[in-house]
Amino acid sequence: MMSTVRDYYEVLGVEKAADGESIKKAYRKLALQYHPDRNGGDREAEDKFKEATEAYEILRDPEKRAAYDRYGHAGVKRGGAGAGAGFGGFGFEDALNIFMRDFGFGGGFEGFGGRTGRGGVQKGKDLQIRVPITLEEVATGVRKRVLIRALDPCATCNGAGSTDEGGADTCTTCQGAGQVRTVQRSVFGQFVSASVCPTCRGEGRVIKNPCKTCSGDGRQRGEHTLDVDIPAGVSSDNYLTMRGVGNAGPRGGPRGDVIVVIEVEEDARFIREGSDLIYDLPVSFSQAALGREVEVPTVYGEEKVRIPAGVQSGETFTLRGKGLPYLGGGGRGDQQVRVHVWTPTELSPDQEALFRQLAELEDPVPAAGTRRGKGFWSRVRDAFAA
Repeated sequence: MMSTVRDYYEVLGVEKAADGESIKKAYRKLALQYHPDRNGGDREAEDKFKEATEAYEILRDPEKRAAYDRYGHAGVKRGGAGAGAGFGGFGFEDALNIFMRDFGFGGGFEGFGGRTGRGGVQKGKDLQIRVPITLEEVATGVRKRVLIRALDPCATCNGAGSTDEGGADTCTTCQGAGQVRTVQRSVFGQFVSASVCPTCRGEGRVIKNPCKTCSGDGRQRGEHTLDVDIPAGVSSDNYLTMRGVGNAGPRGGPRGDVIVVIEVEEDARFIREGSDLIYDLPVSFSQAALGREVEVPTVYGEEKVRIPAGVQSGETFTLRGKGLPYLGGGGRGDQQVRVHVWTPTELSPDQEALFRQLAELEDPVPAAGTRRGKGFWSRVRDAFAA
């Protein structure tokens, strides 16, 4: 379940006076949107699917709905479930079974990956790969060549899975439906659910003379290289979908996709905040007092920055357009150069003597929130110039 239980009417997006048909229609729309077969196992989508199903199961039942309208979530909890637990015992499998119960046969369940009907073909599963790139490659975009290991059509039987052309019989377990029905009991009572046929694995047919190379599956392991064009401005966990280059489906089924997940490697020089970069520039006391021109790194090369005399630790300078590109185009972010005045931890006798001389020239430290005077820094410059 979601971490916070929302109002069931809000979850389905219906008014409290909505009739049963409106509730069913609203749920079907959400269930099809967040069904796990359409979202590649995404956890957030699964949570929303379960949340919508829970709301539907309460509001479709007049007695449960009346209890909910009167007492809220407490009115429909069972078995002393704690706050935010919904009604006791409700799980993800319950949600799938409820959806199949009301929409699984002829109710709009078509089109999800991995499902096959009578005489249908099964799409191959998607592959997911992670591709590391550097911050410089984020700045410019890059083409990466990657090796993938996928299931390819069997070379011996050309993906048919059989040594005979058309050598398949209708599955006797499911009578070609690809699914078997079972009666189950849950917290909602007894109902019929459907699952993939274990004999034909959802295809509705069984190979007569399986190919010895692939054991009738129609696929064998292979390796390929893919060229992946990664656009500028990406972040870690952004992903690209490469259609039709994943695993081949069994016995002539179409290929799945390859999901390319981006991993931007850490760069010790920079802190990234969206498209902006922060670079911490250490300077010595003398550099801070006298000012100087320094070179700082950017993802596009070295850039000269003038540090003014009297700079304070924590002050920043902006290099316009030296950050990362905005994903999709439209310019670049900035790079902030943040000054840190470095305090030495060990002093030579000469350095200590010089600092003692400077200490005699110091003005009192300005109070918090007041502007500093220029007398001390003027004296420091004079001391170094002497």
